[in-house]
Amino acid sequence: MMLNNESFGARITQFDRRLTAVLLGVLLGILGGLIGLGVVLLGPVLMIGGVLGLLAGLYILTDLQAALYGVLAVIGLLPFGTLPFKIGLTPTFLDITLGAFLMVYLFQWMTGRRRLFQMTPVHGMVIAFALVMLASFIMGLGHAPLTSNVLRQFAEMLLSIAMAFVLVDAIRDEGTLRRVMFLLVLVGGMTALIGLILYVLPDLTAEGLLVRLARFGYPNGGVIRYVEDNPALAERAIGLWVDPNAFGGVLAVLGALVAPQIFAPGPVGGRRWLLAIVFGLIALCIYLTFSRGAMLALGVALAFMAVMRYRRLLWGMLLGSALLLLLPVTQDYVARFVEGFQAADLATQMRIGEITDALRLIGRYPVFGVGFAGTPERDIYLGVANLYLTMASNIGLIGLGVFLAMVAALFAYGLRAWQRAGRPARLEPLWLGTHAGIVAALAAGLFDHYFFKLEFQASVTLFWLVFGLAMTVSHLWLAAAPDPEPE
Repeated sequence: MMLNNESFGARITQFDRRLTAVLLGVLLGILGGLIGLGVVLLGPVLMIGGVLGLLAGLYILTDLQAALYGVLAVIGLLPFGTLPFKIGLTPTFLDITLGAFLMVYLFQWMTGRRRLFQMTPVHGMVIAFALVMLASFIMGLGHAPLTSNVLRQFAEMLLSIAMAFVLVDAIRDEGTLRRVMFLLVLVGGMTALIGLILYVLPDLTAEGLLVRLARFGYPNGGVIRYVEDNPALAERAIGLWVDPNAFGGVLAVLGALVAPQIFAPGPVGGRRWLLAIVFGLIALCIYLTFSRGAMLALGVALAFMAVMRYRRLLWGMLLGSALLLLLPVTQDYVARFVEGFQAADLATQMRIGEITDALRLIGRYPVFGVGFAGTPERDIYLGVANLYLTMASNIGLIGLGVFLAMVAALFAYGLRAWQRAGRPARLEPLWLGTHAGIVAALAAGLFDHYFFKLEFQASVTLFWLVFGLAMTVSHLWLAAAPDPEPE
């Protein structure tokens, strides 16, 4: 009887193996068929990219740091990329990576892997700013109908702010912070290198390469940009950012992150020569964007670093300014600056008109602005190349005041860490870089609005990312430094 039972069990096992083999074969056949169909419909390149993206996405969902690295990579390398198909809406790659980062972070709390949320005094101001934005958004719906695109873009901005809010809790040690900063350095170098390569390529070749990205939400033509949009004038570097001013402003922030590492005793990555090359690529690319605001923003950030710590930077800045003024190849660039200060060029004159119109709008709706959906009257509009006037237009003077108070709180908290006795030497360049990055963004905001503009999700996310990293550095600094002895 036992023998019969064993024979029956052996048969069952054998049957299960056969069934498993059949099911596995069917699944492999279906998978192969789907891949073949994808190659026919999308082409081999897109299909391979889709498979690799799926595998990367699955990995990102298992690791918080990988999710954060994905956000950084998308910001630098495919800032305007969207899925090549619609899911009701068309999510951007940044939507997906940001959502994955926040989802993995929430899962860690739900599974008990995280306890005791780490906060700073700046967190309250970040919440207040987000609430004012939400209030203005809701009140502005009475002025213009809400579209799905505006709703998606506003939700993206809230996601970016949420990322800054959680970074202090997500990055709990110096090693993780240094790895994030090193990846940001590499992203900055790759971003600038791509911009330079596209700039030196013939215009038709560069245009053809960029148009291939049309399936992923990029423009389908007219991508190459020139000074004053005049092909007879100089070409402007755009990289994968489409807009040269936004490209220059983002590079100014990234350049500010890199610069102090060149002088640091223990730079991230450990290779000072690599960091110097990255900074050189970024500075050259900013120059080729012909974005005067971005160049001035980088200069202001470097001056901030020089005042705070590295006095020798002032000599380098003086030498760079002298070369810019004296070299024959840079005279057209200097002339552009002079025209800007004299309001003699078309771009500056248009911005003066935008500022006048923005002040009219703010005068009519000073408290909470007009929101984000549109304006209630035909003779006013949203669209001024100035961060602060854009904020005042969208969220009113109250919102602008909360933003400025939030930035002041960040620097007050940072100075508290900077002035603490026994500060860690390895955190010093990270503190300088992140705070100088915010200085660069604020300075660039005097000349454009891409750090608070719904259509520029990647630059908005970069601002809040650097803001969160600045909070994180100060938090780790204060946690590591000893308390001052009472007198």
